[in-house]
Amino acid sequence: MSDAKTLSDRIDALEARLMFQDETIETLNKTITEQWSKLDAMARQIASLSERLQQAETQTPAGHEPPPHY
Repeated sequence: MSDAKTLSDRIDALEARLMFQDETIETLNKTITEQWSKLDAMARQIASLSERLQQAETQTPAGHEPPPHY
C-alpha cells in the first residue's frame, strides 16, 4: 500500500508542476504577443518618421542662403 501512496503522491506533484508550467507558458505567450504588437507599432512609426524626414530634406533649399538683412 505504501508504494501506491508514494506513486499517487508523485503523480499529484507532477500534475501540480504541469499546471504551473502551463500557466507560465500561457503568461509568457501573452507577454511575447504584446511585445510583438508594440514592436510592429514602433516599426511602423519609425518608417513614417523616416518618410517624413526624407520629405523634409527634399523640400529644404540647397543653398541655405542667409536672409537678406545679413
